Amino acid sequence: MYLSSRIKLSISVFAFIFLILSSIQLKIKNPIILAERFFTYTGWFEVFIVSLYGSIVAFNMYDRNKVAVWRKYTWIIFSFLFFMQLILGLLGIEKCLMTGKLHLPIPLMILSGPIYRGHLSFMTFLFLSTILLVGPAWCSHLCYFGALDNYMASKKKLAKSLNKNTIIQFKFSVLFIIIAVTLILKYFNLETYIALSLAILFGLFGIVLILFISRKKGKMIHCIAYCPIGTIVSVIKYINPIRLQINNKCNLCMHCSGVCNYNALTKENLTKGKPALTCTLCGDCLNSCNKNYISYKLFNINNEYARNIYLFLSVSLHSVFLALARI
Repeated sequence: MYLSSRIKLSISVFAFIFLILSSIQLKIKNPIILAERFFTYTGWFEVFIVSLYGSIVAFNMYDRNKVAVWRKYTWIIFSFLFFMQLILGLLGIEKCLMTGKLHLPIPLMILSGPIYRGHLSFMTFLFLSTILLVGPAWCSHLCYFGALDNYMASKKKLAKSLNKNTIIQFKFSVLFIIIAVTLILKYFNLETYIALSLAILFGLFGIVLILFISRKKGKMIHCIAYCPIGTIVSVIKYINPIRLQINNKCNLCMHCSGVCNYNALTKENLTKGKPALTCTLCGDCLNSCNKNYISYKLFNINNEYARNIYLFLSVSLHSVFLALARI
């Protein structure tokens, strides 16, 4: 039964990714699949390879013991390809840029950009639709900054939980400051280069947090406290019905708390039976509980089916995004 369910998940992911990318390959005249931009019909080869990639990731992530490792390295691959395309685009290979125009690749811009310009963008709708489909998986599978934060936080094993209230106060303070500063820039109609300079400084400081503070604390400080998009995700993620739950039989051994890079499994949260606001449903904690007291919940569906649905959606979306030209 274990192998059968695992294979079904893998095949389903392959078929779904292949269907989505094939539709894009057939329907959109201006190629979005990267390979197709360079050589005609090579997009089909990329469609197959990415579909196969997704099926392999799903097959391995079905195993609770492998989730954390596979998520970490596939996410790093995602981020690496994102920034490689950006670098190649900056070097003059415009086919690596989806719109042909450069957009500042800092998560902050998903929020500040529309506020400053006074209208929504394609990225706004892409971001919101992702939350609708997979809830907070944006912050555990799809954010190009988050991959580095997760990698650095993982350097410290069994890290202690941070003060939850301090994290929440800080994260919402940063969000409100970002919104206020953006509105001020817009109101006084300051030069665009000023806004871009502030955004770049914000992004650079975020990288400093990742490289030094996240690594030292063993928690994803950039994602859970600094990134305004992470804060927005933590609030609106509930439009998606998938949840993580802790069985009331939990004996508070705190093993799961040590492996949670998102600081979502404090003693208080485990006692309440649900993770903190910063939980992204990543699933890294599942293997840490030898009693299987941590599980996915989706309405009244069996817990394992609920987890398979989440894996199907998150891995498929991760793979589809991987195949497309970005920026």
